[in-house]
Amino acid sequence: MSLPLIKLLRNAVLVSTCAWANTMMADSEIRPFIVSISDVQISDLSARLAQRRLPDQLRSDSWQYGTDTDYLDELLNYWQHEFDWRQQEQRLNALDQFVTEIEGLDIHFIHQRSPHPDATPLMLTHGWPGSVVEFLKIIDPLIRPELYGGEAADAFHVIAPSLPGFGFSEKPSEPGYNPEKMAHSLAALMQRLGYERYGLQGGDWGAIINRLHAARYPDRVIGLHSNFVLASPPADPEVLAQTPARDLTRREARQAFMNNESAYQQIQGTKPQTLGVGLNDSPAGLAAWILEKFHGWSDLPTGHPEDKFSKDELLTNISLYWFTQTITSSARIYYENRSTPLREPLGFVSVPTAGAIFPKEIYLTPKLWAEQSYNIVRWTEMPRGGHFAALEEPELLLADIRAFFKQIQQ
Repeated sequence: MSLPLIKLLRNAVLVSTCAWANTMMADSEIRPFIVSISDVQISDLSARLAQRRLPDQLRSDSWQYGTDTDYLDELLNYWQHEFDWRQQEQRLNALDQFVTEIEGLDIHFIHQRSPHPDATPLMLTHGWPGSVVEFLKIIDPLIRPELYGGEAADAFHVIAPSLPGFGFSEKPSEPGYNPEKMAHSLAALMQRLGYERYGLQGGDWGAIINRLHAARYPDRVIGLHSNFVLASPPADPEVLAQTPARDLTRREARQAFMNNESAYQQIQGTKPQTLGVGLNDSPAGLAAWILEKFHGWSDLPTGHPEDKFSKDELLTNISLYWFTQTITSSARIYYENRSTPLREPLGFVSVPTAGAIFPKEIYLTPKLWAEQSYNIVRWTEMPRGGHFAALEEPELLLADIRAFFKQIQQ
């Protein structure tokens, strides 16, 4: 019996026997999902990689002008000849995955329940250029903490959706899918799953969406854990003047760094469709565009991507974008964030909030500023790490998630 069929049967049994899903499945609202990329798609990728045409590179250049061509060629060669997508497909299909229609779009999500029935429901929300692949290192430790240095009381039921237009979720065909609308969609997903109270965790766009989720549904969200805390400077000049000099220095240093890193925001925020033509047609171009971010936004001791990420980890995420053809639809979140105004002011997030602050994050917000926008109850300055915390520093992130939810549920 094939793995997809085994998985389908296992999910069918799971759905028919679990009380949490039985009602939901009665009208086929939630459907089991299997990752299954065709041999034709894999062969097409290989052929395109074989025909790649990389640009020249200055002898003195490594990453200063963009993605290092020498390493990119090494990665592309590995992608063509050694990378095993079927193995990664099996890893994904070992997880319980589903799709359900929310506001006219099929939303894909991992729903991995803990064997501990009293576990806390926790939604993990990814960003760009990430995906649910970012969470593969932390899902099992979250649902079975006793096997990874934790206690049964630390257990979570994990829900990890693919954002609309990302990965295996459907692509919006109409404008307006800004982070606020995505937050409402994810709240509807949790309601459909029968979770009345739950936690949120995320970085990048995931953190922004979760912030809106918590602000709009404070009666449902028990805690917001963020590894990407954004907040504006305090409006009160007396409060602003109290900002520690160390925090201002670090913030300014990261802003100066991002001055040379933010061109992608301007392109994706204004002309994502034009960019998408090239990235959707060329796996080399797609890999270069995403790889540059994993290199530039991470805490790499020697400056090499494989200081923190294996080729398989990088390429699984890149392949997900390639096979689903979602690089264009995912990039549109930048455009929608600019062009679609919030329906209501964001306001203060009253939900208990934790900030996990990794030193090489692309933007650093002073704690004092965050306290003006969130109910900050935990603030952890991490010893190392950057933007892709779940994939880059999973143990540090896990420990902080556990400590925060234990703190607020005592």
